[in-house]
Amino acid sequence: MGRRLAGVCVLLLMSLPACGPDGQERGTELGVVGDVRDGFTVGLLLPAEGPDRPLFTRALASLCPRCDVRYANAAGDRTRQARQVGRMLADGVRVLVLGAVDPGAAAPWVARAKLSGAKVIAYDRLANGPVDAYVATDPARVGREQALALLRAMRVAGPVLLLNGPASDPYAAAVKRGLHAVLDGRVAIGWERDLTAPGEAGREVAAAVAALGGTAKVAGVCCASEAAAEAVAAEMAKSGLAGVPLIRYDGRPGTGTRTATVRTDVAAQAAAAARLAVEVAGGRTVYGTAVVSNGTTVSIPAVLVPPAVVTKAGDPKAPDRRTARKQGAPPR
Repeated sequence: MGRRLAGVCVLLLMSLPACGPDGQERGTELGVVGDVRDGFTVGLLLPAEGPDRPLFTRALASLCPRCDVRYANAAGDRTRQARQVGRMLADGVRVLVLGAVDPGAAAPWVARAKLSGAKVIAYDRLANGPVDAYVATDPARVGREQALALLRAMRVAGPVLLLNGPASDPYAAAVKRGLHAVLDGRVAIGWERDLTAPGEAGREVAAAVAALGGTAKVAGVCCASEAAAEAVAAEMAKSGLAGVPLIRYDGRPGTGTRTATVRTDVAAQAAAAARLAVEVAGGRTVYGTAVVSNGTTVSIPAVLVPPAVVTKAGDPKAPDRRTARKQGAPPR
Protein backbone atom coordinates (compact mmCIF):
# COMPACT_ATOMS: atom_id res chain seq x y z
CA MET A 1 0.00 0.00 0.00
CA GLY A 2 2.87 2.35 0.95
CA ARG A 3 4.66 1.77 -2.36
CA ARG A 4 1.42 2.42 -4.28
CA LEU A 5 0.85 5.69 -2.42
CA ALA A 6 4.44 6.75 -3.05
CA GLY A 7 3.96 6.11 -6.77
CA VAL A 8 0.85 8.29 -6.81
CA CYS A 9 2.75 11.07 -5.05
CA VAL A 10 5.53 10.91 -7.63
CA LEU A 11 3.02 11.21 -10.46
CA LEU A 12 1.38 14.19 -8.77
CA LEU A 13 4.75 15.89 -8.31
CA MET A 14 5.61 15.28 -11.97
CA SER A 15 2.36 16.94 -13.04
CA LEU A 16 3.06 20.14 -11.09
CA PRO A 17 4.53 23.09 -13.02
CA ALA A 18 8.20 23.74 -12.51
CA CYS A 19 8.79 27.23 -11.20
CA GLY A 20 11.81 29.42 -11.03
CA PRO A 21 12.77 31.66 -8.15
CA ASP A 22 10.35 34.30 -9.36
CA GLY A 23 7.47 31.84 -9.19
CA GLN A 24 6.99 31.84 -12.95
CA GLU A 25 6.33 28.60 -14.79
CA ARG A 26 9.45 27.36 -16.56
CA GLY A 27 9.46 25.35 -19.78
CA THR A 28 6.77 22.85 -18.86
CA GLU A 29 4.63 23.39 -21.96
CA LEU A 30 4.54 20.57 -24.46
CA GLY A 31 7.46 20.68 -26.89
CA VAL A 32 9.31 23.73 -25.54
CA VAL A 33 12.64 24.22 -27.34
CA GLY A 34 13.39 27.86 -26.53
CA ASP A 35 12.59 30.63 -24.06
CA VAL A 36 12.43 34.34 -24.92
CA ARG A 37 13.85 35.20 -21.48
CA ASP A 38 17.06 33.36 -22.22
CA GLY A 39 16.99 33.59 -26.01
CA PHE A 40 17.55 30.86 -28.57
CA THR A 41 18.83 30.47 -32.11
CA VAL A 42 16.55 30.39 -35.13
CA GLY A 43 17.83 29.01 -38.43
CA LEU A 44 16.63 30.94 -41.49
CA LEU A 45 17.19 28.85 -44.62
CA LEU A 46 16.29 30.56 -47.89
CA PRO A 47 16.47 29.23 -51.46
CA ALA A 48 18.10 32.43 -52.73
CA GLU A 49 19.32 35.83 -51.62
CA GLY A 50 16.62 38.41 -50.95
CA PRO A 51 15.42 41.08 -48.51
CA ASP A 52 13.96 38.53 -46.08
CA ARG A 53 16.98 38.17 -43.80
CA PRO A 54 17.19 41.74 -42.39
CA LEU A 55 13.40 41.98 -42.15
CA PHE A 56 13.13 38.66 -40.31
CA THR A 57 16.06 39.48 -38.03
CA ARG A 58 14.54 42.83 -37.09
CA ALA A 59 11.09 41.31 -36.47
CA LEU A 60 12.53 38.51 -34.31
CA ALA A 61 14.61 40.97 -32.27
CA SER A 62 11.48 42.95 -31.43
CA LEU A 63 9.85 39.80 -30.04
CA CYS A 64 12.91 38.10 -28.56
CA PRO A 65 15.83 40.51 -27.97
CA ARG A 66 18.14 37.69 -26.87
CA CYS A 67 17.42 35.47 -29.86
CA ASP A 68 19.94 34.98 -32.65
CA VAL A 69 19.41 34.26 -36.34
CA ARG A 70 21.62 31.82 -38.17
CA TYR A 71 21.26 32.32 -41.92
CA ALA A 72 21.91 30.05 -44.89
CA ASN A 73 21.30 30.75 -48.57
CA ALA A 74 21.10 27.68 -50.84
CA ALA A 75 21.51 29.66 -54.11
CA GLY A 76 18.85 27.44 -55.70
CA ASP A 77 20.75 24.22 -54.95
CA ARG A 78 18.63 21.53 -53.30
CA THR A 79 21.64 19.44 -52.26
CA ARG A 80 23.33 22.44 -50.74
CA GLN A 81 20.23 23.23 -48.72
CA ALA A 82 20.05 19.66 -47.41
CA ARG A 83 23.60 20.08 -46.09
CA GLN A 84 22.71 23.41 -44.52
CA VAL A 85 19.75 21.86 -42.68
CA GLY A 86 21.94 19.03 -41.39
CA ARG A 87 24.64 21.43 -40.22
CA MET A 88 22.16 23.60 -38.31
CA LEU A 89 20.61 20.60 -36.59
CA ALA A 90 24.07 19.29 -35.66
CA ASP A 91 24.89 22.69 -34.16
CA GLY A 92 21.81 22.57 -31.95
CA VAL A 93 19.48 24.96 -33.79
CA ARG A 94 16.00 23.96 -32.68
CA VAL A 95 13.74 26.24 -34.76
CA LEU A 96 14.13 26.20 -38.53
CA VAL A 97 12.38 28.68 -40.81
CA LEU A 98 12.68 26.82 -44.09
CA GLY A 99 12.19 28.37 -47.50
CA ALA A 100 12.64 25.14 -49.42
CA VAL A 101 14.36 25.08 -52.79
CA ASP A 102 12.19 22.07 -53.64
CA PRO A 103 9.17 21.80 -51.31
CA GLY A 104 8.35 18.29 -52.51
CA ALA A 105 11.83 17.01 -51.66
CA ALA A 106 11.98 18.59 -48.22
CA ALA A 107 10.07 15.86 -46.35
CA PRO A 108 13.20 13.89 -45.28
CA TRP A 109 14.87 17.05 -43.94
CA VAL A 110 11.75 18.05 -42.02
CA ALA A 111 11.39 14.53 -40.62
CA ARG A 112 15.03 14.58 -39.55
CA ALA A 113 14.50 17.92 -37.80
CA LYS A 114 11.46 16.62 -35.96
CA LEU A 115 13.29 13.47 -34.85
CA SER A 116 16.02 15.68 -33.40
CA GLY A 117 13.44 17.68 -31.45
CA ALA A 118 13.46 20.78 -33.66
CA LYS A 119 10.51 22.83 -34.84
CA VAL A 120 10.04 23.65 -38.53
CA ILE A 121 8.16 26.57 -40.08
CA ALA A 122 7.66 26.34 -43.84
CA TYR A 123 8.38 29.76 -45.34
CA ASP A 124 7.10 31.10 -48.67
CA ARG A 125 6.37 27.60 -50.01
CA LEU A 126 4.66 24.74 -48.18
CA ALA A 127 7.36 22.12 -47.67
CA ASN A 128 6.36 18.48 -47.37
CA GLY A 129 6.78 16.66 -44.09
CA PRO A 130 5.59 17.26 -40.52
CA VAL A 131 6.02 21.04 -40.44
CA ASP A 132 4.70 22.89 -37.38
CA ALA A 133 3.43 25.99 -39.20
CA TYR A 134 3.45 27.73 -42.56
CA VAL A 135 3.68 31.36 -43.66
CA ALA A 136 3.40 32.64 -47.24
CA THR A 137 1.70 35.18 -49.42
CA ASP A 138 -1.86 34.00 -49.99
CA PRO A 139 -1.79 32.24 -53.40
CA ALA A 140 -5.53 32.56 -53.97
CA ARG A 141 -5.28 36.30 -53.37
CA VAL A 142 -2.28 36.47 -55.73
CA GLY A 143 -4.38 34.90 -58.49
CA ARG A 144 -7.38 37.11 -57.86
CA GLU A 145 -5.30 40.29 -57.75
CA GLN A 146 -3.56 39.34 -61.00
CA ALA A 147 -6.89 38.72 -62.69
CA LEU A 148 -8.35 42.02 -61.48
CA ALA A 149 -5.22 43.90 -62.60
CA LEU A 150 -5.53 42.27 -66.03
CA LEU A 151 -9.18 43.30 -66.37
CA ARG A 152 -8.35 46.88 -65.37
CA ALA A 153 -5.48 47.08 -67.85
CA MET A 154 -7.21 45.59 -70.93
CA ARG A 155 -7.93 48.29 -73.49
CA VAL A 156 -9.75 46.10 -76.02
CA ALA A 157 -11.89 43.00 -75.83
CA GLY A 158 -10.24 39.82 -76.96
CA PRO A 159 -8.55 36.62 -75.84
CA VAL A 160 -5.91 36.60 -73.12
CA LEU A 161 -2.87 34.39 -72.57
CA LEU A 162 -2.39 32.68 -69.20
CA LEU A 163 1.05 31.25 -68.45
CA ASN A 164 0.89 29.49 -65.10
CA GLY A 165 3.47 27.90 -62.85
CA PRO A 166 4.07 24.13 -62.79
CA ALA A 167 0.98 22.00 -62.31
CA SER A 168 2.93 19.93 -59.79
CA ASP A 169 3.47 22.97 -57.54
CA PRO A 170 0.55 23.32 -55.07
CA TYR A 171 1.23 27.04 -54.71
CA ALA A 172 1.08 27.62 -58.49
CA ALA A 173 -2.10 25.53 -58.66
CA ALA A 174 -3.73 27.73 -56.00
CA VAL A 175 -2.71 30.89 -57.90
CA LYS A 176 -4.28 29.42 -61.04
CA ARG A 177 -7.55 28.71 -59.23
CA GLY A 178 -7.61 32.31 -58.02
CA LEU A 179 -7.11 33.55 -61.59
CA HIS A 180 -9.95 31.47 -62.95
CA ALA A 181 -12.29 32.44 -60.12
CA VAL A 182 -12.24 36.00 -61.48
CA LEU A 183 -11.64 35.55 -65.22
CA ASP A 184 -13.93 32.66 -66.10
CA GLY A 185 -17.02 33.97 -67.84
CA ARG A 186 -15.62 37.50 -68.11
CA VAL A 187 -12.92 37.14 -70.78
CA ALA A 188 -12.01 34.62 -73.46
CA ILE A 189 -8.92 32.62 -72.54
CA GLY A 190 -7.27 32.09 -75.89
CA TRP A 191 -4.18 30.24 -74.70
CA GLU A 192 -3.25 28.71 -71.38
CA ARG A 193 -0.29 26.58 -70.39
CA ASP A 194 1.20 25.31 -67.13
CA LEU A 195 4.94 25.87 -67.54
CA THR A 196 7.24 23.18 -66.20
CA ALA A 197 10.35 25.34 -66.70
CA PRO A 198 10.89 29.10 -67.22
CA GLY A 199 12.58 28.43 -70.57
CA GLU A 200 9.25 27.36 -72.05
CA ALA A 201 7.69 30.81 -71.59
CA GLY A 202 9.03 32.48 -74.74
CA ARG A 203 8.06 29.55 -76.95
CA GLU A 204 4.53 29.55 -75.53
CA VAL A 205 4.03 33.24 -76.27
CA ALA A 206 5.22 32.75 -79.87
CA ALA A 207 3.00 29.68 -80.29
CA ALA A 208 -0.01 31.52 -78.86
CA VAL A 209 0.40 34.46 -81.25
CA ALA A 210 0.62 32.07 -84.21
CA ALA A 211 -2.37 30.01 -83.08
CA LEU A 212 -4.57 33.04 -82.43
CA GLY A 213 -3.82 34.63 -85.81
CA GLY A 214 -1.50 37.49 -84.93
CA THR A 215 -0.82 40.08 -82.29
CA ALA A 216 -4.07 41.94 -82.94
CA LYS A 217 -5.92 38.99 -81.44
CA VAL A 218 -4.21 39.22 -78.03
CA ALA A 219 -5.78 41.54 -75.43
CA GLY A 220 -3.61 40.74 -72.43
CA VAL A 221 -1.08 38.37 -70.91
CA CYS A 222 -0.87 37.08 -67.38
CA CYS A 223 2.31 35.34 -66.25
CA ALA A 224 1.85 33.64 -62.90
CA SER A 225 5.40 32.33 -62.73
CA GLU A 226 7.91 34.93 -61.56
CA ALA A 227 10.84 32.99 -63.01
CA ALA A 228 9.28 33.16 -66.48
CA ALA A 229 8.17 36.79 -66.40
CA GLU A 230 11.26 38.33 -68.00
CA ALA A 231 11.29 35.74 -70.79
CA VAL A 232 7.62 36.46 -71.44
CA ALA A 233 8.27 40.21 -71.63
CA ALA A 234 11.19 39.71 -74.02
CA GLU A 235 9.17 37.47 -76.34
CA MET A 236 6.22 39.86 -76.26
CA ALA A 237 8.51 42.65 -77.48
CA LYS A 238 9.83 40.45 -80.29
CA SER A 239 6.35 39.30 -81.29
CA GLY A 240 4.85 42.77 -81.51
CA LEU A 241 2.99 42.61 -78.19
CA ALA A 242 5.01 45.34 -76.46
CA GLY A 243 1.90 47.48 -75.92
CA VAL A 244 -0.28 44.62 -74.68
CA PRO A 245 -0.91 44.57 -70.91
CA LEU A 246 1.36 42.14 -69.06
CA ILE A 247 0.50 41.17 -65.50
CA ARG A 248 3.13 39.25 -63.61
CA TYR A 249 3.80 37.73 -60.24
CA ASP A 250 7.09 38.66 -58.66
CA GLY A 251 7.88 37.02 -55.37
CA ARG A 252 10.44 39.64 -54.42
CA PRO A 253 10.84 43.36 -55.13
CA GLY A 254 12.53 43.96 -58.44
CA THR A 255 12.20 45.66 -61.79
CA GLY A 256 10.98 44.53 -65.15
CA THR A 257 8.61 45.19 -68.00
CA ARG A 258 5.08 44.87 -66.77
CA THR A 259 1.75 46.68 -66.62
CA ALA A 260 1.22 45.60 -63.04
CA THR A 261 3.01 43.29 -60.65
CA VAL A 262 1.44 41.31 -57.84
CA ARG A 263 4.17 41.00 -55.27
CA THR A 264 4.98 39.31 -52.00
CA ASP A 265 4.73 41.65 -49.01
CA VAL A 266 8.10 40.48 -47.67
CA ALA A 267 8.01 42.59 -44.52
CA ALA A 268 4.63 41.25 -43.44
CA GLN A 269 5.63 37.70 -44.31
CA ALA A 270 8.92 37.92 -42.38
CA ALA A 271 7.15 39.42 -39.36
CA ALA A 272 4.62 36.59 -39.36
CA ALA A 273 7.42 34.02 -39.55
CA ALA A 274 9.21 35.62 -36.58
CA ARG A 275 6.03 35.46 -34.50
CA LEU A 276 5.51 31.83 -35.39
CA ALA A 277 9.13 31.01 -34.53
CA VAL A 278 8.71 32.42 -31.02
CA GLU A 279 5.39 30.65 -30.52
CA VAL A 280 6.49 27.20 -31.64
CA ALA A 281 9.72 27.50 -29.65
CA GLY A 282 7.72 28.18 -26.51
CA GLY A 283 5.39 25.26 -27.11
CA ARG A 284 2.42 27.57 -27.49
CA THR A 285 -0.62 26.79 -29.61
CA VAL A 286 -0.08 28.39 -33.01
CA TYR A 287 -2.88 30.31 -34.69
CA GLY A 288 -3.00 31.44 -38.29
CA THR A 289 -5.46 32.67 -40.88
CA ALA A 290 -6.05 29.20 -42.33
CA VAL A 291 -5.36 25.51 -41.87
CA VAL A 292 -3.64 23.69 -44.75
CA SER A 293 -2.38 20.25 -45.72
CA ASN A 294 0.86 19.49 -47.56
CA GLY A 295 -0.01 15.95 -48.63
CA THR A 296 1.94 14.37 -45.78
CA THR A 297 0.61 16.36 -42.84
CA VAL A 298 -2.89 17.70 -42.23
CA SER A 299 -4.15 20.62 -40.14
CA ILE A 300 -1.03 22.77 -40.45
CA PRO A 301 -1.69 26.28 -39.06
CA ALA A 302 -0.92 28.83 -41.76
CA VAL A 303 -0.56 32.59 -41.90
CA LEU A 304 -1.46 33.67 -45.44
CA VAL A 305 -0.34 37.26 -46.00
CA PRO A 306 -2.19 39.47 -48.52
CA PRO A 307 -0.06 40.41 -51.57
CA ALA A 308 0.85 43.90 -52.66
CA VAL A 309 -0.02 45.21 -56.13
CA VAL A 310 2.31 47.61 -57.96
CA THR A 311 1.34 49.32 -61.22
CA LYS A 312 3.68 50.28 -64.06
CA ALA A 313 3.88 53.78 -62.64
CA GLY A 314 5.19 52.31 -59.40
CA ASP A 315 1.94 52.90 -57.59
CA PRO A 316 1.73 50.52 -54.61
CA LYS A 317 -1.75 49.20 -54.02
CA ALA A 318 -1.22 47.04 -50.97
CA PRO A 319 -4.20 45.56 -49.12
CA ASP A 320 -5.39 47.37 -46.03
CA ARG A 321 -2.65 46.93 -43.40
CA ARG A 322 -5.22 46.83 -40.63
CA THR A 323 -6.76 43.78 -42.26
CA ALA A 324 -3.34 42.18 -42.68
CA ARG A 325 -2.49 42.72 -39.02
CA LYS A 326 -5.85 41.38 -37.95
CA GLN A 327 -5.43 38.27 -40.10
CA GLY A 328 -1.92 37.62 -38.79
CA ALA A 329 -2.78 38.00 -35.11
CA PRO A 330 -3.74 35.10 -32.86
CA PRO A 331 -7.25 35.05 -31.40
CA ARG A 332 -7.49 36.63 -27.98
